[in-house]
Parts: sequence; structure tokens; C-alpha cells
Amino acid sequence: QVQLVESGGGLVQPGGSLRVSCAASGRIFSIYDMGWYRQAPGKQRELVATITSGGSTNYADSVKGRFTISRDNAKNTVYLQMNSLKPEDTAVYYCNADLEYYSGGYTYRRDYWGQGTQVTVSS
Repeated sequence: QVQLVESGGGLVQPGGSLRVSCAASGRIFSIYDMGWYRQAPGKQRELVATITSGGSTNYADSVKGRFTISRDNAKNTVYLQMNSLKPEDTAVYYCNADLEYYSGGYTYRRDYWGQGTQVTVSS
């Protein structure tokens, strides 16, 4: 009933930039916090950045000053602008949304995850 679809990953050289997007669709009543997480090979999934519905942001120390999270509430979309990319940023990036959806005349709230998009930083 609800889907999160990421786009925009790819291969970029060190020092380069990339923007990934995540659009939520379906019978959505409201979206609260949205965020980006990443998982590198052999490592646990880690938080990259989050943003509240009001626009307050939070970043992992490793990406502060280089990454910017934003959202378009009208489009149910969250973005992650990544600048000054480093090889250690290489990972699968996952979108997350805490949202409320309609079903059977009621609303329910839960976390949703996207399928992930690969970001590779290499020369």
C-alpha cells in the first residue's frame, strides 16, 4: 500500500557530488520523520541524516558539512545532496520514512524502507 522508491545513485569520483532522491507513494495520510541510512559491505547499517516534517535536521558526524538532507512535503520526497564524496562513503543508501497510512477506514503508523540505491565513490 505504501512504497518508497529511491533514485540517483551511481559511480562518482572522489571529491565529486551526487544527489539521491526517495519518493513515497500510496495511501499516505501523513509523513513524519524521513531519513537516509547506508550500509557498506561487511558493516552494519548506519544513520546518515534525518529530517522532521518541520525541517529540523540531524547528521552523522562523518557527513556533517558535506551532505545536506531536504524534503518536499508536497511531493512526499526526501533528498540527500552529497558533496566532497570520499571512498568511505561507498555504500547502499536506504531511505526511511515514519508515516501514517490509510487502510480499511483507519490509519496506521509504521516505518517504511526503500529498496536501496548503490553509491560508489572511486577513481
